[in-house]
Amino acid sequence: MLYVDTSILVGFCTQEGKSLAIHKWYDNSKDAKLISSTWTFTEFTSALSIKERTGQITPKESKSAWKLFEAICTNDIELLPIENKVFYSAGLLVLDSKFKLRSGDALHLAAAKFLKAKSIITLDKVLEKNASRLKIKTIVI
Repeated sequence: MLYVDTSILVGFCTQEGKSLAIHKWYDNSKDAKLISSTWTFTEFTSALSIKERTGQITPKESKSAWKLFEAICTNDIELLPIENKVFYSAGLLVLDSKFKLRSGDALHLAAAKFLKAKSIITLDKVLEKNASRLKIKTIVI
């Protein structure tokens, strides 16, 4: 199982610097079991809202990105629920400030660990470093 961080989905559904590489990875990942957590819904919509408010995308592009995200979640990525103990584990990860984790990234890491994902794919360097610390293999794009 491969845990997909929201940064990958944002880069897939909107135009960013790594979008082409993400599309190539996605096209080659059809045989992998892709998972993420339901937290991804909230984080993805937040990213779209920020991009729209800051003029990075238009409202029309935001709607289009949302439709693509929904299609991916319906067809290719299984979004799994987060249990209370995962929130607790994420809290412990952020508690140690030297690791520089934000709450959302800690929640992804705790979920990936709880769901027994063999690896995680992300564009976030801090998340990537902490995944390695937790012995979760990272896929680099």
